Amino acid sequence: MEAILGFDFAILDFIRENIANPLLDVIMKIVTISGDAGMIWIAAIILCLIFKRTRKAGVCMAVAMILVLLICNLTLKPIVARPRPFSLREDIELIIAAPKDFSFPSGHTLSSFAAATGLFIYHKKLGIAALIWAILIAFSRLYMYVHYPTDVIAGILLGVICAVISALLINRFYQPIADRITEKFKKKRENN
Repeated sequence: MEAILGFDFAILDFIRENIANPLLDVIMKIVTISGDAGMIWIAAIILCLIFKRTRKAGVCMAVAMILVLLICNLTLKPIVARPRPFSLREDIELIIAAPKDFSFPSGHTLSSFAAATGLFIYHKKLGIAALIWAILIAFSRLYMYVHYPTDVIAGILLGVICAVISALLINRFYQPIADRITEKFKKKRENN
């Protein structure tokens, strides 16, 4: 455990001492805020659901985000109860409000990779852009000193797993449900 913590702090301290600067402070703050409560991904889900061409991706992203909520916020964070890195280092000044929940896994990273991977599975071009943003959000959590690298790595892995499970469920159940709904609308129109 001590070796992992040493690894985590070595990376966080490297970022703080060698990469951090006033311009990046502003950029990373904007990036990290975009991931607060998964809002950017919820907006992306809504947009995808509006258009028929991206609807399946939107459903996949939504299911993945529900899995994230269940796995991360309601299960893993309270069980692991890992304190945040800034709470172990009194000399760290945060440039964002100190998160109140536990550190493991990174919820920002987990939701970002779940949504971005779900989009990528169905729409490669849009998915690549989403994955780039997910990577930036994941890095921003390290930059802000609010997550350990191992929190972020776990968030990436669990996010991808949630998206793949979601896609498997969507591929199994989406079309039969969509067909039934379409059939009901056709019958309703015929009766009117």
